Amino acid sequence: MSTQHLIRVGVLGHVGRFASADATRYPRGRRVICRTARGLEVGEVLAPDARAVGADALDGTVLRAMSVEDELLQARLEKDKQAAVEQCAERIAASGSTAVLLDAEMLFDATGLYFYFLGEVTPEVEALTGELAELYEAKVQYGKFAAAVVEGCGPGCGTEDATGGGCTVCLTGCSLSKACGSAKARPVS
Repeated sequence: MSTQHLIRVGVLGHVGRFASADATRYPRGRRVICRTARGLEVGEVLAPDARAVGADALDGTVLRAMSVEDELLQARLEKDKQAAVEQCAERIAASGSTAVLLDAEMLFDATGLYFYFLGEVTPEVEALTGELAELYEAKVQYGKFAAAVVEGCGPGCGTEDATGGGCTVCLTGCSLSKACGSAKARPVS
């Protein structure tokens, strides 16, 4: 039986029901890594038991609590997001557009950069934000780390089949092996 949580994700504060991948019950206020329809996102646990809510559909999966490595990556992504917001605001002002940029959001796996505007967004502003999204998604040099978060660090990650009874050569010291998501993976003893 899965453990379900109410979790707030994203800059707009979407609240949804998420099942814990390993049946861990996370306390209120814990920051966690969630798999959503958009990709990997950081969330905050609002309620550790969401079964009483009554909805049947889940909004995603809680992969794990945030680690020190996750916090460092999140800080770097936040810095890149701030740079993208500043550059976007400058370009909007230079274009003479009346669009009002509220905020931006970069997903934890660096697969998406979203800009949020107040009011109508012109095609010129859409083109501008598309260029910036491509620029900053390409700039984020965490592809290897993001891939490890999603897929594991290589064949057999988190299993005894990996070199030395469990992968020990990856960037994260295989702290991600629980979140690799592979149904074939066996826990490291």
